[in-house]
Amino acid sequence: MAKVPVQFTLNGSEKAEFIEGGTTLLNALRDKIGDTSPKGGCHQGTCGACTVIVDGELRLSCLTLAETCDGAAITTTSGLAEGGVLHPLQRAFLDTFATQCGFCTPGMIMAAKVLLDHTPNPSRDEVIEALSGNICRCTGYEPIIQAVLTAARANSQNAASRMISGRIDLKSESGSKSKR
Repeated sequence: MAKVPVQFTLNGSEKAEFIEGGTTLLNALRDKIGDTSPKGGCHQGTCGACTVIVDGELRLSCLTLAETCDGAAITTTSGLAEGGVLHPLQRAFLDTFATQCGFCTPGMIMAAKVLLDHTPNPSRDEVIEALSGNICRCTGYEPIIQAVLTAARANSQNAASRMISGRIDLKSESGSKSKR
């Protein structure tokens, strides 16, 4: 097969590769680029272990041709932590023991991230619906649902703290201006 040039942003870093035409995004990420966080489970689009975010939308990387992602922004679980600090979803999955074997975890986290990006304070039913494309054979789902709800609460509390801090800063700024 002919090699195809593909350029995209992966977890904030520009990537350019020549790949075989017809290569799945999953294989390109894992084999060519070395990001092994998306997992190859069923390779048929039914388990969700390979879920990534492409331009803000969930994609099953086992069914997505890498060449169709030319110019796209792709996020995997490897790109969620910042400066060595876990993303709130990653932290919640650890704290609530939502990872058993860990195989489904990357897909679950990516599905939950898109949910929380669009619905910061989801109901339990919304979490269940958002995760419905992902199969877990270890946890019985309850710890996973609790992890997503825990992350949503943490994000809400952090947003409230930032808002309060912002008000305090504004008051102190206006107070210092009036003293001048």
